[in-house]
Amino acid sequence: MSEPTEANGTAEAAPGAGSAEPAGGTGGRHVRVVLVDDHRMFRTGVQAEIGQTAQTGVEVVGEAADVDQAVTVITATRPEVVLLDVHLPGGGGVEVLRRCAPLMGDTEQPVRFLALSVSDAAEDVIGVIRGGARGYVTKTITGTDLIDSIFRVQEGDAVFSPRLAGFVLDAFASTDAPPVDEDLDRLTQREREVLRLIARGYAYKEIAKQLFISVKTVESHVSAVLRKLQLSNRHELTRWATARRLV
Repeated sequence: MSEPTEANGTAEAAPGAGSAEPAGGTGGRHVRVVLVDDHRMFRTGVQAEIGQTAQTGVEVVGEAADVDQAVTVITATRPEVVLLDVHLPGGGGVEVLRRCAPLMGDTEQPVRFLALSVSDAAEDVIGVIRGGARGYVTKTITGTDLIDSIFRVQEGDAVFSPRLAGFVLDAFASTDAPPVDEDLDRLTQREREVLRLIARGYAYKEIAKQLFISVKTVESHVSAVLRKLQLSNRHELTRWATARRLV
């Protein structure tokens, strides 16, 4: 298997690619995948979990850490499935979907997107599905289930983590636009992630580990959230988030 493209817009063909079916218990299945996530450690972990092509049938042909890199690598490698983080530098996963719309619409060789995010917020799920993603799973998913989800998306199925499908059904069943929450709109995507985890009772160290950031960075985000929402402590923050059903 070739080494993944490191967000440089080029990709070398894997030796013998397309000449033989992958060995192992893959049933002859094979799918070319690009990983898009701004955390290198997470990409490395996913690559180790799913990228043993002979065993999984998944060939990771490229990686990217922000929107511009993602569009470059996806265009160059034309994978069958892109694992896409929702929150990315440069405009987020929705911007990647917007700029890759022609590739998604290709009738002969469509590029399909599966969102893979720490966020399970309704607005994030609905946003990327409206943008054209075929599914949305959270980073709590097991490696086996992620591989299965990738192949299902390759085949054109829609795939969601438990309970997230309800967000999509509710959104598309309703003709009313969701109300604008001006307070919530003041927060960045990362601040919203930290807010939800704080409201769920996570300690700073646990949040740092889950989001692949430092404890000091978590503290900075919490301070920014409290300041923007004019709250005094995490208990008030939890009540605020619970009242808006963000927990």
